[in-house]
Amino acid sequence: MFARSLGIAALIALLGFLSVYPMVMLFYGSLHSTPPGTAGEFNLAGYAALFDGENAQVVWNTVSIAFVKTVLSMALAVLLAWIVARTDTPGRGTLEVLITLPFFIPPILTASAWGMLGNPQVGSINLAWKWLTGAEEPLVNMFSWGGVVWHMMQYSTPFLFLFIVEAFRAMDPALEESSRMSGASKTRTFFGITLVLMLPVVTSAFILSFIRGIESFESPVFFGTPAKIEVLTTRIYHLIHHQAQPQYQAATALGFAAMALMFLLVVWQWKVLGGRSFSTVTGKGYSPNVTRLGPLRWLTFAICALFFVATVLLPIGQLLLSSFFRFFGFYDPEMLTLEHYRNVWASREFWRSFGNTLALGLAGASATMVLGGIVAYIATRTRWRGRRLIDALAWLPWMMPGMVLGIGFLWGYAMLPAGIPIYGTLWALLLAYMALGTPIAVRVMSGAYAQLSYDLEECSRVHGASFWQTFWRILVALAWPSFAVGWVLTFFGIMRELSASILLYSVGTEVLSVQMLKMWSGGKPEEVSVIGLFMLVLVLLFRWVQLSLIKRRLSTL
Repeated sequence: MFARSLGIAALIALLGFLSVYPMVMLFYGSLHSTPPGTAGEFNLAGYAALFDGENAQVVWNTVSIAFVKTVLSMALAVLLAWIVARTDTPGRGTLEVLITLPFFIPPILTASAWGMLGNPQVGSINLAWKWLTGAEEPLVNMFSWGGVVWHMMQYSTPFLFLFIVEAFRAMDPALEESSRMSGASKTRTFFGITLVLMLPVVTSAFILSFIRGIESFESPVFFGTPAKIEVLTTRIYHLIHHQAQPQYQAATALGFAAMALMFLLVVWQWKVLGGRSFSTVTGKGYSPNVTRLGPLRWLTFAICALFFVATVLLPIGQLLLSSFFRFFGFYDPEMLTLEHYRNVWASREFWRSFGNTLALGLAGASATMVLGGIVAYIATRTRWRGRRLIDALAWLPWMMPGMVLGIGFLWGYAMLPAGIPIYGTLWALLLAYMALGTPIAVRVMSGAYAQLSYDLEECSRVHGASFWQTFWRILVALAWPSFAVGWVLTFFGIMRELSASILLYSVGTEVLSVQMLKMWSGGKPEEVSVIGLFMLVLVLLFRWVQLSLIKRRLSTL
């Protein structure tokens, strides 16, 4: 009993350090007049700055961009999910994998590609447009409000698709059939029955996507900053990195306000979804309706293929093209070169950032999944005291954007005793990644444990096994496919994370995403393309591993 209490206390302390401590230090920093680690006074100057016209415009930009991209992404995701799940479109299984692929590609990779595709002067799309039509004006300009929205849509649409496609598959078609038998058209049935039945899932996905839009950093910093369009995350970044004297208090107060906004959105989500039923599956046997489209099935196939081309093939093609020419936008055969590959290969900064990324990915994903597995076990399979507190602490970082969590840890690390040298080391990044990944790990492992009977544990304990022997040899052994899938998802999250990394890295602890942003800002898009292709190979490799594990898991059920 004493050992259990001690273990629970240690777990609460660890989760508190990962979630409550940065939140408390965020509030502390918003009241402190000087940078972290230096003497100063306490005042409300940071909060007073929130009410000036410039910050009001920043909030409006953030909310409007997030809302518009969520509405457009939702409409497109519903269409794609309906095509894949409820029509006879050819190759639906393959199309589903291709549609979800952009979600797993780091946004900084596609951002750099679209920065070269949609450059108004020398972008590949605009060069092709001018060559074909003779027009003088560019067709697209990614460095604009619309460019920010379009790039955010590229990974928001697959995110929403993952939610909605399964809801389409699980829906009992009886009500749709009743509607058709009563004389309603297919269109009226779709909007009056199908979408209404899916409203809880659609609402949940919409709010989650809107929250992700609020915390987005890559799209605004690549395409909004050149157009002088600031959102909350880029405003915080610029206050710290692009000022002669970093304005930590103003940035921290803005971060605390962003966290409050996220909290209100999460509360809104609970209120909207509270008491709603998500049940679309009945006890009767059924198979979902498949709409026969006739010749139109090739149109729906083309829509799905076009989405894949626009979000995957075009960016990858641009990275490949730029990596072989001396300057992107000047595609003369005489400009062909392997110089950028040689420069990257010989770059100590690249190999250092790659080693840091790999080490943090392996260690971070493993540690996060172990922590998530323990938390999920205590929260779902025990009646121990403190389990609800443990579960709440694990979910708390879900309400904190990476940029805001980064500021909180920035203050938190600086205020630690001198004997705990975390600030400026890889430990600073590792702990931040664990905090951001723990909610996902808990969600994955909670679902896995829910499928296991309590009899398995009881039999193990009756035969003399200890708690840890039962946990590792029974629960973990049976839940390992979910553990492996969660590990890959967490590894993906670490690879793509930029907003927290950009605040917590120091010289020698850069990761690939930070290195790419630094090189892009330094005017080296061609070498960014080479690193982007290298990251893409890693993404495809781990995506293949994830799909293989999922397939193996389904085959054993």
